[in-house]
Amino acid sequence: MSEQPSAVALADCDPAALAAGRRSVRVTPGYVVFVGIGLGGPLRLTLAGLKAILEADAIVLNPDVDETLLGEPEIAIPDDVVILRADDQPDLSKVSTLVHSGLSVVWLLCGDPLMDSEAAPFASELKATGCRIDMVPGLSRLSLAVTSTGITPGHGFQFWPRSTQTVPVGDSFVALIPEQRAVDIATHAAQIGLAADTGVLVVADYATSAQVSMPTTLGKLVDTVAGLDGHPAAVFIGAVANRDPVLNWFESKPLFGWRVLVPRTKGLSGVMERRLEHHGAIPVQIPTISVEPPRNPQPMERAIQGLVDGRYQWIIFNSAQAVRAVTERLVALGLDSRAFSGLRIAAVGADTVIALRGWGITPDLVPDGEPRSEALAAEFPVFDDLLDPINRILIPRADIAVDSLVQSMNELGWEVEDVVAYRTVRAAPPPADIRESIKSGRFDAVVFSSASTVRNMVGIAGKPHADTLIAAIGPATVLACKEANLRVDVVAEQPSQVDLVDALASAAAKRAEELAARGEPVRRPSQRRQRRRTK
Repeated sequence: MSEQPSAVALADCDPAALAAGRRSVRVTPGYVVFVGIGLGGPLRLTLAGLKAILEADAIVLNPDVDETLLGEPEIAIPDDVVILRADDQPDLSKVSTLVHSGLSVVWLLCGDPLMDSEAAPFASELKATGCRIDMVPGLSRLSLAVTSTGITPGHGFQFWPRSTQTVPVGDSFVALIPEQRAVDIATHAAQIGLAADTGVLVVADYATSAQVSMPTTLGKLVDTVAGLDGHPAAVFIGAVANRDPVLNWFESKPLFGWRVLVPRTKGLSGVMERRLEHHGAIPVQIPTISVEPPRNPQPMERAIQGLVDGRYQWIIFNSAQAVRAVTERLVALGLDSRAFSGLRIAAVGADTVIALRGWGITPDLVPDGEPRSEALAAEFPVFDDLLDPINRILIPRADIAVDSLVQSMNELGWEVEDVVAYRTVRAAPPPADIRESIKSGRFDAVVFSSASTVRNMVGIAGKPHADTLIAAIGPATVLACKEANLRVDVVAEQPSQVDLVDALASAAAKRAEELAARGEPVRRPSQRRQRRRTK
């Protein structure tokens, strides 16, 4: 897979030229698949949706679909996929032409294609032109609102449909804002005999880490919704508004609503962000390191050729980025994981192992303990000219890597070829609002996954505020924090990104318990800072 191409307007595309530019086109007609993506983010896509995207020749984005979704690491798109942006009145004749040229078109829509989005008229019109139609259901807005709020519908619970004027006739129902106006909801409730003091639960920004539940009454509904400033909300009226506290699973996550700064290599995301979202946090990535190709690509090209030709007995990866540098070159040559056949593989660090497993590779040697080259050298086998047919090792590395590992391998009798696979340079400073948020304590926590992220973030963005919790992945990162005069609050039990985030979540849960035990409000670190500033 290559870097995600930019979307072009559907209205500006030339279907015939797009079809002609494909490497291969089906003899049979293509089809259109309408895919519901929930409310955004790859974790709301179904496996069927991911499969449809992987098999697409062209992807159409509905106006409310964020293009960055396709750049998420969980989503694989074909190298030569065409990405088109639809407007409010899409030219369906162009989609039809693509389909009849033999292309498969995936149309992404928020929510569910039929419950939330306008797929029905599009599908009807395309069907009339002879296009084959398919649909992949998605998580509807109503389903997400109910489940993320922790509501059990129970007997008599009704939805207020979005697409008709029909209103519920029972005394317990839910409606979505802005699909319905608050004044209409309140008027209907009064007409069916509900009193002004009837319980209401307004849930703003439902199914996101910014979700806020606001108990109110029917008489105060219009004023409550007016204060949402246009944010989407779900309104639960009647008995259904009295949710069981045990089922308030979403807002009770240990990092719910926390804004967590994630300094990392530019262009990379995935494991740490996903784990933060799992615990309810809002990860904010700040690139601190930019990865560039080596200035002289020839040694790397020769090394890749040697790997394919079987010139090495071992290859040692000491970072996930080294894995990516090698695998990207293999992909560029049309190769896959079979290029590693017969080669023994050593990996340093849990994230390096994860990167290899993403290619279906399980390393032969992973050192125990802290992920450092010294640990690998202590467990690496001595070269035996009777057992080892080849005495050569390949080590693809960063341009700033030290040669202690090479020396250790030489002392064990191995001949080492270490090549610069990539260069690391300090990224450009983040936008001014991010720098100000770091300085003023508007982030609740920052997670450092390496010593270099500490040094580079402080260099380009400044030090986090004293109220911001700092989590470090291991001893070397802790040392870098201390050198920068930063207090470390959390250290991962095991040096992996998942363990780092889990340790932060555990610390947040313990902190909440201690605040509650003292009778204090459970606020996020950034909220405590704001409270002191307002005094």
